[in-house]
Amino acid sequence: MTDLEAIERRVSRRAYRPEPLEPEQVQALELLARQCSRDAELNIRLVQDDPAAFRSLRRSYGMFSGVRHYFAMAGSSADLCLNEKVGYYGEKLVLEATKLGLGTCWVGGTFDRKRCAVQPAAGEELVCLIVAGKPATGEAAGKERLVYRLAHRSAKPVEQMYEAASQPPEWFLEGMWAVQKAPSGFNRQPVRFTWANGEATAQVPDYATHQSIDLGIAKLHFELAAERGQWGVGNGAAFRR
Repeated sequence: MTDLEAIERRVSRRAYRPEPLEPEQVQALELLARQCSRDAELNIRLVQDDPAAFRSLRRSYGMFSGVRHYFAMAGSSADLCLNEKVGYYGEKLVLEATKLGLGTCWVGGTFDRKRCAVQPAAGEELVCLIVAGKPATGEAAGKERLVYRLAHRSAKPVEQMYEAASQPPEWFLEGMWAVQKAPSGFNRQPVRFTWANGEATAQVPDYATHQSIDLGIAKLHFELAAERGQWGVGNGAAFRR
């Protein structure tokens, strides 16, 4: 499965089978977690067989069931771009998990931090968790779909997600196709892209909040679909080809 196929297939899942991950899945995910931690100066850990952080979430955040495995996404609390890096590199893990046949879901401020198996070190912040596991089937999956329909709005049309001073090139539009499919907090899709003076930029209204996680996720999706180029880090940063 390619990255673009994983983008197309990925959906947020809240109901899981309480089964262990396969050894080859663990190996691939831990390898990528180490690479992402090294590249972005993050502290990413794959936690297995630990349902404690999610025992109180069934009432507070849609419907989580069967959760046993997750990535703990942490980094330096002094890093002003920490949330964006977590979004960008965390979504790499999401797409890899999708390729491995696993379901995923980003979880921001609603998990039980005191019960989480990973506690941040001095000078670190635990930004969020990313659930990963084998998706539920049968009745549990049906309930999950119902909750999803009630809790999520439809994706914005691509045309509402960017503004352009002139006709954007095809690679920009390909990037926006992938951005439309990116997960975001409550599916609000706050990231705004701009094409002006031959340059693409991306920004969110409030970079100091979890919107910057959404920015990092959206930047990765755009980058993968545009095929060539790389985003700068920060709100309003440009895409270089």
